[in-house]
Amino acid sequence: MRKHQERFLWLGISILGALTLSPALLGQSYSDSKTSSPLPTDWSQHHLIFSKPATAEQARRVERDPRYWQQQNRQSPISLLETETGRALGPEVQPLPMLLSREGQENNKDWSQDLGSGATVGATNYPAKYGFQGTTATCAGGATQPDFVVYGTGLAGSATQASIVAYDNIYSGCSIDGPVPTVYWAYNTSDGTVTTSPVFSQDGTQVAFVQTDTHGNGILVLLRWAPSSTETVGDPQPLMRVLNSAYPGCTAPCMTSTFLEDASGNKNADTNSSVFYDYSNDTAYVGDDAGWLHQFSPVFKGIPTEVKSGGWPVQVNPLNPTALASPVNDYASGIVMVTDAGGFLYRVGPNTAFVATSGQLDFSFVEDGGPGIVQGPIVDSTSELVYVFAASDGSGKCIGGTDCTAVYQLAVDFPDGNKGSEAVVGASTIEPATPNPLYIGAFDSTYENSVNATGHLYVCGNTGGPPILYQVPITAGVFGTVLAAPVLANTATPCSPVTDILNPNASLGPTEWIFASAQIEGIPTGCSGGCIFNFKVTSWQASTLYTVGQEVLVPNTSGNLQVEVVTVAGTSSALEPTWHPTIGGSTTDGTVHWLDQGVLSSPVLSGWKANNKYTDGTEIVDPNDNIELVKSITGNGDSGASPPSFSLTAGGTVTVGTAPNTVTWENVGAIASADAAAAGGTSGIIIDNFVGSGTLAGASQVYFSTLSDQACGTSGTGGCAVQASQAKLQ
Repeated sequence: MRKHQERFLWLGISILGALTLSPALLGQSYSDSKTSSPLPTDWSQHHLIFSKPATAEQARRVERDPRYWQQQNRQSPISLLETETGRALGPEVQPLPMLLSREGQENNKDWSQDLGSGATVGATNYPAKYGFQGTTATCAGGATQPDFVVYGTGLAGSATQASIVAYDNIYSGCSIDGPVPTVYWAYNTSDGTVTTSPVFSQDGTQVAFVQTDTHGNGILVLLRWAPSSTETVGDPQPLMRVLNSAYPGCTAPCMTSTFLEDASGNKNADTNSSVFYDYSNDTAYVGDDAGWLHQFSPVFKGIPTEVKSGGWPVQVNPLNPTALASPVNDYASGIVMVTDAGGFLYRVGPNTAFVATSGQLDFSFVEDGGPGIVQGPIVDSTSELVYVFAASDGSGKCIGGTDCTAVYQLAVDFPDGNKGSEAVVGASTIEPATPNPLYIGAFDSTYENSVNATGHLYVCGNTGGPPILYQVPITAGVFGTVLAAPVLANTATPCSPVTDILNPNASLGPTEWIFASAQIEGIPTGCSGGCIFNFKVTSWQASTLYTVGQEVLVPNTSGNLQVEVVTVAGTSSALEPTWHPTIGGSTTDGTVHWLDQGVLSSPVLSGWKANNKYTDGTEIVDPNDNIELVKSITGNGDSGASPPSFSLTAGGTVTVGTAPNTVTWENVGAIASADAAAAGGTSGIIIDNFVGSGTLAGASQVYFSTLSDQACGTSGTGGCAVQASQAKLQ
């Protein structure tokens, strides 16, 4: 019997209890004690975010929401220090360096597990991860509850196929306790197909999701899980429904379920709306394909009950009902935001089923038979702003008279018919062509740490052509000039939701990455099909101490984004400098010297080649994963028969060859992008950014599933559940 079957469930410190005395209201910095609280990571953290409160009133509003504290734990600018020594954590626990997978290299993943033939979490969905001790990673051994991650398989449950599965012992450093990973539990939830993202109860002992039955009906499922040493994806435990009234006292594992029915009792499907759970009020919201928004209360803390009074459930689009995406409950305002495939944003509430409708934001579903709006909005609860992602704005104002791919920003309390402001992120299509879907973007830490909604939004747009990453600057809540970043594929193909992560403990200094994928024909030669990418997107900061080798992403005069690397350490100026526009050019910034690495691009650079005639300005990737620039040549620029000993330091040079034929190479910093194959692209990507209180390898990682079948390590071939962590990514 596995050790954790005999352990008690460590529930940690209640987040609500921890919120009684707010550090921000007391004028203190973020409390280290919060980092010991449990930390769920699921789809909702991508849709409800918090910029920094600027006033005591803003702080009072947002600090009542446990997700505010979860964000602080997950992506804090404060370096995590070892309590006993006060020193920064060493490089062995640095989370999220780049994914290394260039031509000829093995894709570096900690693990990849077969979920079944055709299995996938889904393009708009995410796995869900639960860490029971915040910044401390736990394995299957010991006295505490192990961290675990849950994947819906997207396949109908049966005697030989799990509909939902959880893995524990998930970190590479857990190998002392057994295989990495191990199936923690696997269930056939009454032959249902899990079509949405799972969410946790606050204590992690229960999970909620929507599944589809054999008749196509949407069903809200709540389950209490229990560890098992025998269950597998191919041999799951069957769970039969208990009555809702019996669920609070049922012995785990057990489940209950409720059909999603409209006001007349008709059962509806749900193919695209995940459950949003309000921790503070034990209330859940979910939409269905007929445009009905449902409210359940209580959920995990009593007899699960759908609210059927006061106008609930409410059909937000009765004149032209289309499928709803995932709702987002803004606890601060009490308003629920939800979008539909027909292209509208709706606000419901507060405290009632009152509905206000935006102007039409997306026209692809109605005019082109296209995807419409496929994901719910992102809500900045602090600044009370909401962002909507539209595949086609219907304007005809982009290149060649096509419609535009667009991001809209509206106030949380927008009036009927309002469309807010728009930022164009590439072209869409001309009828009758159908655009690809536009998935949600991600805000950087600059935005989340600003007091006035100032920073950057990264979006994978251009739904009418090859997917392109865009940076959308936002200053005091106002869109700026959109900048183009890398092209991710060689053809018009869907991208993925974008995920952003700041690592405050990187060896050279705080470093930020974004992750996204392309479904087919990924740019790099190592990704002949679908591909997952990450890009280093750390923003320049004023009056900041920089060390040699640190990199930032800055705009250039051509409307692109270029990488600058520190060659002389120092403190930056109070005002951002004018950056040198040429690869290899130098910029002085206070006492810092920067070197231009070039435009941020997908990782297509080749390695050094023997007996090759190089020209000035050529860049390669050296064996140390640094970019080397041909700074100068004499004669024919022949590289010679043996590789040089490239400098390990940004700005360092080495000259090889014999006069009159020489090549001088300059190290222009570590490569700022990387990739790995992912068949069909990826689901939404979740990241936990905690590190263990010690040196546990693999204690920060990304999780996703592939959208198509591929070889899943040694576990089989099918749709893969993937974990890629720092121990294998550097």
